Amino acid sequence: MVLFLLKALFVAAFLFSHETTAKEYLNTTTSAGVGRKLAGGCNIFQGKWVYDASYPLYDFSTCPFIDDEFNCLKYKRPDREYLKYRWQPFSCNLPSFNGVNFLEKWRGKKIMFVGDSLSFNMWQSLSCMIHSSVPSAKTSLFKREGLAQLTFLDYGVNLLLHRTQYLADLESQQAGRVLKLDSIKNGDAWRGMDVLIFNSWHWWTHTGSSKPWDYMEEGGKLIKDMNRLIAYYKGMTTWARWVNKNIDPSKTKVFFQGISPMHYVGKDWNEPSKTCVGETQPFFGVKYPAGTPMAAVVLNKVLSRIKKPVYLLDITLLSQYRKDAHPVYYGLHNGLDCSHWCLPGLPDTWNLLLYTALFT
Repeated sequence: MVLFLLKALFVAAFLFSHETTAKEYLNTTTSAGVGRKLAGGCNIFQGKWVYDASYPLYDFSTCPFIDDEFNCLKYKRPDREYLKYRWQPFSCNLPSFNGVNFLEKWRGKKIMFVGDSLSFNMWQSLSCMIHSSVPSAKTSLFKREGLAQLTFLDYGVNLLLHRTQYLADLESQQAGRVLKLDSIKNGDAWRGMDVLIFNSWHWWTHTGSSKPWDYMEEGGKLIKDMNRLIAYYKGMTTWARWVNKNIDPSKTKVFFQGISPMHYVGKDWNEPSKTCVGETQPFFGVKYPAGTPMAAVVLNKVLSRIKKPVYLLDITLLSQYRKDAHPVYYGLHNGLDCSHWCLPGLPDTWNLLLYTALFT
C-alpha cells in the first residue's frame, strides 16, 4: 500500500503539478467509480472467482468467430480448469447472459468496440456468446483493414470493431510515423453508434522496433519520446474532449473497457520465478500483490474529469487474478502470450459485466 501511494504521489506531482495537489489527485482517482454500482449498491467489480461446472458459456468448436490467436483449445491446450471459473460479486449475483434478450433490446442498433487487440478479444467473445444463444440466426461478417462488422441479420444488430491502438491519431508524415497526442480524426468512424466500448493502454508501453511510431506530436511540435504515463494521460484527455464534444448521452452509451493486466512477471502475484506458463488456477487472495497499475490511476483521473457519462468497466483487479487464462503458447502467434486471453475465457466475464450494465 505504501509503495502504491508513493507511486501515485510521484505520478500526481509529475503529471498534474499545475492542476491539482497530490492529495486532491489521489482523492479524485480513487473515487472515480463512474457506473460501477447497481441500483442496490452492489459493486459488481468486487468479488471472487468460484468454480462452476456449468461453464464455459459456449463451445469453442461451434463458434465460427474465434480468431486462432485466442483459440487455445484448437491449439491443444491440455488443461480446461481455467474455463470453469465464474465471477461472483461479494454482495449480489450477476444475471445470466441471454443472447436473445440482448438482440431484442438492441434490435436495429450499432455497437462498436474501439481499441487494440484487447478490444478484438472482447468483440469476438461477445459474438460467440450471442451466437451460442441463437446458433441458427443468419449473420454476415465484413472485414477490411482496421474495421470489422458482424451483423445478426434477423435482428439488424451490428457488432462493429474499429482497431486503433492509441485512440489518438497515428499519421505518416515526412519526418516519419507520428503519434498525435492532441488529435482524434479517427473519431469520425465512431459517430452514429448506439453503444461505444473504448480501450487503450498496451501499445503505449511498446518500445524499440515494436512501437509503430517514430515521433509523438503535441501542439504542432515533434517529440522523440516522453514518459509513457504522461503520454497516455495526454492521449486519453484528447479522447475525453472528443467524448464531451461529440456524444449525446440520450443517443449513445459510452463505456471504457478498463486496463487489462499482463502476467509475464510472477513477482506480481508473489511467485518471482514464474510467468503465465503452466498456471492453471486463478490467484485466490483478495489483495493482488502488484497493486493497482499506474495506467488505471491515470485513466481514473481522466474519467473523473469527463463531463459526459462514461461507464468504467473496471475489469483490472478481477483480471489480475486470472494468471491462468492466457493463451501462453496455445494459439497462432509468435512466442509467449501472457497478454491476451483464451476464448472461451475471461473476456466472456467482461461481456457479462457489460450485459449487466446495459440491462440493469
